[in-house]
Amino acid sequence: MTGKAQSPKSKSAGRQDMSAIVPHVRHYQPQPGVLVLPKNAGFSLRASGGFKKVDCNRLLRQVPGTLPQIFSGRSARAIPLIMRESAIPQAPKRTADQAYEIYITKKSIEITAQNLPGLRYGLVTLNRILRSGATNIRAAKITDWPDFPVRGILLDISRDKVPTMATLRRLVALFASWKLNQLQLYMEHTFAYTGHETVWKNASPMTPAQIRALDALCQLHGIALVPSQNSLGHMERWLQHPKYAPLAEYDGPYKTPWGETRTKPTTLNPIDPRSIKLVSSLYDQLLPHFSSKQLNVGCDEPFELGQGKSRHASKKQGAGRVYFDYLMKIHREVTRRGHRMQFWSDWIQRDPELIDKLPRDVIPLVWGYEADHQFDEECRRPAKLGLEFYVCPGTSSWCSFAGRTSNMIENMRCAARAGTRHGATGYLTTDWGDFGHRQHLPVSYAGFLFGAAVSWCGKSNRDIDIAAALSRDVFKDATSRLAQAWLAAGRVHEASGILQKNRSVLFASMQGELGNDATRFGVTRRAISRMMKEIGAIRRLARAAKPKCDDAPLVLDELLATIDVLEHACRRLAYLSIRRSSKQAKRSLIELADGMQQIIAMHARLWPQRNRPGGMRDSMSHYHRNLPSISLPSHKPTHHDQQQRSCSASAAGTLIAHSNQSKKRDY
Repeated sequence: MTGKAQSPKSKSAGRQDMSAIVPHVRHYQPQPGVLVLPKNAGFSLRASGGFKKVDCNRLLRQVPGTLPQIFSGRSARAIPLIMRESAIPQAPKRTADQAYEIYITKKSIEITAQNLPGLRYGLVTLNRILRSGATNIRAAKITDWPDFPVRGILLDISRDKVPTMATLRRLVALFASWKLNQLQLYMEHTFAYTGHETVWKNASPMTPAQIRALDALCQLHGIALVPSQNSLGHMERWLQHPKYAPLAEYDGPYKTPWGETRTKPTTLNPIDPRSIKLVSSLYDQLLPHFSSKQLNVGCDEPFELGQGKSRHASKKQGAGRVYFDYLMKIHREVTRRGHRMQFWSDWIQRDPELIDKLPRDVIPLVWGYEADHQFDEECRRPAKLGLEFYVCPGTSSWCSFAGRTSNMIENMRCAARAGTRHGATGYLTTDWGDFGHRQHLPVSYAGFLFGAAVSWCGKSNRDIDIAAALSRDVFKDATSRLAQAWLAAGRVHEASGILQKNRSVLFASMQGELGNDATRFGVTRRAISRMMKEIGAIRRLARAAKPKCDDAPLVLDELLATIDVLEHACRRLAYLSIRRSSKQAKRSLIELADGMQQIIAMHARLWPQRNRPGGMRDSMSHYHRNLPSISLPSHKPTHHDQQQRSCSASAAGTLIAHSNQSKKRDY
């Protein structure tokens, strides 16, 4: 159901397409009669109850899209639009302030809501109805409210993409049209902290002025911009510098929970008072630029904890207790500044007894990114204690190049079911950028949309046609083929028959040395052939698509670049089945080298279209690591090879230099 294009609906009376409204409404009841829309129709606005006309007018201007004009006086073309303040009796208490009711009759439209947030969402729905193309609107009664009070998106802007302000503005408007009401920008080192220039100088960070501008835009759209600064783990961008290295928990090789050995320190020493002093000073600089009084302090995945400087304390008290004591110090710093703390709950889930000791004002963020993640189990204890908590699934875009479509859908459904069952306050869709953030933004659109839909009402949105919705709301593609192609690209890896946790097999195949047969993962020639066949079908879909969005050429370029990377990964896997001494193997190596150079050049060309220059060099380094393993000593670089290398390297250097010289630029 998620990949089908919908047939056009008739514009005749009573045939408006309610499925075009995403998120789908909770209750829709057709009524007798039809509201006829005159040519150049408009509204005459009436405020009723406690609503003030000036507030209603302001909301009309803020709602994404274009509602018909508002007539100040009487007009034959004016349809009465009544905005009435009143409670919606059916709505549950926890989301009653966001509930609304729309009553369409033959002569007027009335929107009822308890307060302005509900009125806003009613106007969003009305706008969708009026934009559906119908000239005659069937009389109906719509009653609607969300499952979750908070419905948000978290964007990773630390690995390695920092979006331009234009990209962020576009996303905020899109999120508002899907009735989302929270946005977080995940930061490790990408805020321009005074006194810490060494850490962010090559990252094109968010400046205080840009945060304030984005915060104001979010407020305009009914979205809370919540600061997010990791405060324990994932601090490698800080600890790699001599000034901060003494704060590392461990500076030698350490084991991750899944047995991988790493060498670069990522975690602050939780028993060193200087760690708290550092992060609290960051809060002092960051928080004044946000209107929200919440703060996500992160504190997830402190891999080295208990293996280095806190080893003795961890043996004596337990690593869980050392973590908890540090978290409580962070909590004191947050509350002392008048804010409420959010934190990732993965580490404290290991010791459920410590959850019982949490202050009642904290908000645990229960996260998991697989289709079968045990959200039920992890939600049960905070729910039993009466804590507010969020469920946090993911777009499955990262470590994939093209996403993992099927996994994303099931992961989000699972989170919505568990969150609703256990009374989660929020549903936060996360979008990460591990290993260079090499997936392009459109890969994440499906997850953004589906997360918004199931967090509004899981029952009416769990089986929505994602391709049709993306085609209407994002790509403006009447054929629906562009959205179908993006979704299909996220399923190519499934044809391998091998599903891996938190990544696709095609992504994994490009993480190791080409000559290492372990990177083959048991993928057979037949499986490679199946994947290549799928890729060919996606190319044909892309050629047949007719998007009319204002960034249509860019979206198509991003799709073709993604297809090229998937195809290259398949060719790498195919090389492993060739006898290494054969002429075919040598030809394949040369072709792979040329192909990777083209991928690098395209990556450099597309990056600045949506993102700031900082981070691009780090991102491309992941592709550059593929070059030594696929270059032959006997292969002399052609003029084309040298040109591609020069192009990609100079593009990165030019963009980063420009970033350093142009700090006042509105990215």
